[in-house]
Amino acid sequence: MASDRGTGPTLALPLSLYVHFPWCVKKCPYCDFNSHQVSTEIPEEAYIAALIADLETALPQVWGRRIVAVFIGGGTPSLLSGAAVDSLLAALRSRLVLMADAEITLEANPGTVEAGKFAAFRAAGVNRLSLGIQSFGDQALHALGRIHDGDEARRAIDIALEHFDRVNLDLMYGLPQQTLAQAQRDFSTAVRLGATHLSAYQLTLEPNTAFHRAPPPLPEEDLAADMEAMVQETLASAGFQRYETSAYAQTGARCQHNLNYWRFGDYLGLGAGAHGKLSSHAGIVRESRRRDPRAYLAGDYLQERHALTPVDLPIEFMMNALRLIEGCPTSLFEERTGLSLATLHAPLLEAQRRGLLSVDSERIAPTPLGSRYLNDLLQLFIA
Repeated sequence: MASDRGTGPTLALPLSLYVHFPWCVKKCPYCDFNSHQVSTEIPEEAYIAALIADLETALPQVWGRRIVAVFIGGGTPSLLSGAAVDSLLAALRSRLVLMADAEITLEANPGTVEAGKFAAFRAAGVNRLSLGIQSFGDQALHALGRIHDGDEARRAIDIALEHFDRVNLDLMYGLPQQTLAQAQRDFSTAVRLGATHLSAYQLTLEPNTAFHRAPPPLPEEDLAADMEAMVQETLASAGFQRYETSAYAQTGARCQHNLNYWRFGDYLGLGAGAHGKLSSHAGIVRESRRRDPRAYLAGDYLQERHALTPVDLPIEFMMNALRLIEGCPTSLFEERTGLSLATLHAPLLEAQRRGLLSVDSERIAPTPLGSRYLNDLLQLFIA
């Protein structure tokens, strides 16, 4: 495969950049991301400097490659000032080759303080905003430990749409003591307010979270399944296409950064707790950064780097590609892993036999049953 550069081992895979901001006003009881509650003033100037220094250390791995998307996640990146985001993006542009149409996403809290910064984020170069709404119901938001209410969520969406053509809303269903009617109201409200992309997640009790230690009363399994069906029907009738397990988009509004993940593209991760995947002619490596913000600020960036083996690659690829409702071209497996698809002959046949997978000469795709029971499908590709 050709290189993105004139010389060197780098493969011509799409490359995106993930930047992690590890602080929040309050740690939500369901959250298992690397986020830390703010106890004092956020050291934003020092953190931006650390991100830039981390990038400069990593530059030899990605030198000359074009960046197709940037995603600033967290945590709550909207706690940063507009000036800090501008400084960060200017530093990225001066050291990396960002494509002219690169999607640049920033995750934002819908609280009113952050909403007032949206114009500054847009001026800095952010062109896609992702709002962590979760619900419009005050009772549900309180149960989730969110710091905003339903009115603030609606107001933040209105302000976001004034400045951004592309706005994503994160919504959850299967919330503590939630009814089907309440879940329906949340998604109908999101559609009515005009966002172009919705990420819909069923609340799950992740290890190392407050909810896992003290589980709240969640809807029964059958009710949660009814909610999932309602989400799909509500959004489909409003013109949203479900293109990934939890992602729905209007025409032209799919998240390019996440598509790169799911197509097993490369991404460089910067920031406390960030992860990355980088390919070269020597193979594919996974990286992780130090989770502790204090260690990261002190210049201790890299936590771990390990090479993926031929045994790892099939499940690593399928865990991403089979999240896509339309699946992927059959040629993509060999292109992104360096392995022949023939190595997966037995699990592919078994998945087809169970009605979980559709395979032909051009495409691999989960069936509706395979998308519904994705974990069962993926188990077949674990060596």
